[in-house]
Amino acid sequence: MASSHSSSPVPQGTSSDVFFKKEVDPTTHIRTVQSLPDVCPKEPTGDANSLCAAPSLVTDQHRWTVYHSKVNLPAALNDPRLAKRESDFFTKTWGLDFVDTEVIPSFYLPQISKEHFTAYQQEIAQREKIHERCKNICPPKETFDRTLLHTHDKSRTDLEQVPKIFMKPDFALDDSLTFNSVLPWSHFNTAGGKGNRDAASSKLLQEKLSHYLDIVEVNIAHQISLRSEAFFHAMTSQHELQDYLKKTSQAVKMLRDKIAQIDKVMCEGSLHILRLALTRNNCVKVYNKLKLMATVHQTQPTVQVLLSTCEFVGALDLIATTQEVLQQELQGVHSFRHLGSQLCELEKLIDKMMIAEFSTYSHSDLNRPLEDDCQILEEERLVSLVFGLLKQRKLNFLEIYAEEMIITAKNIIKQCVINKVSQIEEIDTDVVMKLADQMRMLNFPQWFDLLKDIFSKFIIFLQRVKATLNIIHSVVLSVLDKNQRTRELEAISQQKNAAKDNSLDTEVAYLTHEGLFISDAFTEGELTPIAVDTTSQRNASPNSEPCSSDSVSEPECTTDSSCSKDQTPSSVIPGGVQMTASDDLKLTDLELGKLAHGPPELLYHASDVCHDRAVKFLMSRAKDGFLEKLNSTEFITLSRLMETFILDTEQICGRKSTSLLGALQSQANKFVNRFHEERKTKLSLLLDNERWKQADVPAEFQDLVDCLSDGKIALPEKKSGAAEEKKPAEVLIVEGQQYAVVGTVLLLIRIILEYCQCVDNIPSITTDMLTRLSDLLKYFNSRSCQLVLGAGALQVVGLKTITTKNLALSSRCLQLIVHYIPVIRAHFEARLQPKQYSMLRHFDHITKDYHDHIAEISAKLVAIMDSLFDKLLSKYEVKAPVPSACFRNICKQMTKMHEAIFDLLPEEQTQMLFLRINASYKLHLKKQLSHLNVINDGGPQNGLVTADVAFYTGNLQALKGLKNLDLNMAEIWEQKR
Repeated sequence: MASSHSSSPVPQGTSSDVFFKKEVDPTTHIRTVQSLPDVCPKEPTGDANSLCAAPSLVTDQHRWTVYHSKVNLPAALNDPRLAKRESDFFTKTWGLDFVDTEVIPSFYLPQISKEHFTAYQQEIAQREKIHERCKNICPPKETFDRTLLHTHDKSRTDLEQVPKIFMKPDFALDDSLTFNSVLPWSHFNTAGGKGNRDAASSKLLQEKLSHYLDIVEVNIAHQISLRSEAFFHAMTSQHELQDYLKKTSQAVKMLRDKIAQIDKVMCEGSLHILRLALTRNNCVKVYNKLKLMATVHQTQPTVQVLLSTCEFVGALDLIATTQEVLQQELQGVHSFRHLGSQLCELEKLIDKMMIAEFSTYSHSDLNRPLEDDCQILEEERLVSLVFGLLKQRKLNFLEIYAEEMIITAKNIIKQCVINKVSQIEEIDTDVVMKLADQMRMLNFPQWFDLLKDIFSKFIIFLQRVKATLNIIHSVVLSVLDKNQRTRELEAISQQKNAAKDNSLDTEVAYLTHEGLFISDAFTEGELTPIAVDTTSQRNASPNSEPCSSDSVSEPECTTDSSCSKDQTPSSVIPGGVQMTASDDLKLTDLELGKLAHGPPELLYHASDVCHDRAVKFLMSRAKDGFLEKLNSTEFITLSRLMETFILDTEQICGRKSTSLLGALQSQANKFVNRFHEERKTKLSLLLDNERWKQADVPAEFQDLVDCLSDGKIALPEKKSGAAEEKKPAEVLIVEGQQYAVVGTVLLLIRIILEYCQCVDNIPSITTDMLTRLSDLLKYFNSRSCQLVLGAGALQVVGLKTITTKNLALSSRCLQLIVHYIPVIRAHFEARLQPKQYSMLRHFDHITKDYHDHIAEISAKLVAIMDSLFDKLLSKYEVKAPVPSACFRNICKQMTKMHEAIFDLLPEEQTQMLFLRINASYKLHLKKQLSHLNVINDGGPQNGLVTADVAFYTGNLQALKGLKNLDLNMAEIWEQKR
């Protein structure tokens, strides 16, 4: 106790002096003088292993502490009292350059002055006064320090004679190396003739060891003598300590008696009450645990009851709740060690049962009679199945429904064909075995009724599929919405729990400070709020169902599914059925999002399936060319039925299917080709048999033209009775103008209207019909040109010659077609897309070709008269009689020309044509007069020519419609020079 670090090293006088000599350590001061005088005391020298970890009077007095430190190393190196730094201090390692190198002052270190230490001096001024006062109280110790210094030097010199090995703390002779070092084996070897020398060496070794022992004992005695006063002081203090201990023991005994009395009177009863309360709580927990075990024990029978009524969701919720209770509250209960695996197997069985039940439901829903007005079959059953499948993550149930949907579509067509064939007595089912062959034996009206029946059944089928998929879609969207709301409630609950944890930590710290039962406070203060919060979460969750574990806090609640249904919030689907969402549907938003897109896509797929089956039905009937043989009325009726079905399915499903539309387009293209070839062939036959004579116009064609004049491009309905009494007209009246036409043109107008009506009935073939109609009009123009202008009718029909009447009639027919081209163009333009307007240029080209053809016919008529004038006027002689025979022939031919074309061409065209003919006449007459040297000199020849010209002029103006024709006959004479 006297050798501790805090004890006085050299006590002098009274015990009060000990406190003032506490830090005095002469050995420490002596050690500092040897290396760095007046600078920094050092720790005791020697090997580090020589220091023992245990307290020692020898080592503790020399131990250096931070309180011996006076100054740091840089201060020692920069001692201002040294004239020059020792040259061998750092140069041994760092080189000679270290001595002469000047250290550049750092820019980052401030310049320190005495003002910086002013605050420090003021702070330690009071301490310095106390220190000076203590120095005055303590006696001078210079003489004592010198004696100690001398004694210490001598002790240290003696101790240095002792080998270091004896000073090691782990010195032990049982170590072979240590033993051989202390007692060399060679000293005990007595073999040979070296016995005496070895004995002397052994004796010398013994004396050396004895000497070491004496040195150590002397030093120990010296150290004891230095601390003799401390020993005597400790002995005198022993009696006082014993008195203190005796009084303390008596005080402790009295205190214990008082504490025992207080404990018996004030604490023992209260603690007993707390123990009883804790025991009661434990008993309640055990009772609730047993009750919970009894409830869990009834899980399997309850699941069986629920499965018998197809309550899959309730059974799965019960299984999930039971497994949660087994893992959390009943974990480790030996009697339930196999219940978890049994519930897992039962859950797998329920999965298979739900898939089979959904497949059965899909089959019964899609294959029930289509005449049934009920849109959805057992909505509650469907909702329960979908919830159960979603709960078990069986997300492929839509594929099952899709497969059943395809089978049902096939069966619908098959059943419709069987029903239709059974109604036809002409079909012998015993002879024709295949159903497809029986279907091909139907005529168009029968087959059309069959197709209409199939389409109507498909519409009902799609409506049912849509209603069922809407229920599934609503369930999935409800689960997705409730998952999002549950996530929001969980986030709010986590924030509340964090706040409660903070308040709980504060409460526990307070209880610990007050010294109560911390474990009880923690159990009752933390678990109860958490249980309450969990219960509130379950009740607040929008898609939660109470589990059987709630029986701990609500003993009256059982595991029956009715309890969960009463407490679970519900939502209403479009069909009016309430549906509940369980809180353990652990589906991600991505999975639910993909599943939410499933019902609409499946509805699109159902529409595609119906269209595909309809296409196969059409193709099976079209194998023998049945559809290509349909007339335009039948095909239009079929096209309208198919377009109506396409629009109905698009309205139901929200997307247009392309398969049936493509098949319709394909058949429409075939129909257009056949339609065009038939009309073109018909027109070709008509032209080849046309004799180019004016035909009578039946009343139906006049009615057709009248409809066109009213802006309605359509074939008029046939009228009975009154229409047959009307006689055919000689000309066709179009907007007040008369058109003398051939029969081919009348039929061509009807064919053109058929093209336009096909476009109205089948809009998808507008572009094809435009191209085909353009081709037909071009064909009529070119073929009529070949037959009339090209005189092809002479060989084809057997005409003797192409007369002017034929030419004029051909021109008038072309003019009639040109009149209706703008009407046809406007009709097609109204039915084309803006990007297709470029196709209308075909009508511009056709119009130009027709005008060119009309101009060629007019030129041909003029050329006929021109050749006649050339022939007759070349023989003209100016002589009597007047009028001459040449002019009589010319007037006769002009009259014939007028008679041939006046009834065919309008008056304006007739006048323009005769003006051109008259110009040709004047040219030839002028040429002949110039040849005969007849001039306008008033002579006899001039008079004869004037008389002939007057005869020609009068005769020409006497013709109908040419009275006011300006002939300007003065141009026949050459101007006098």
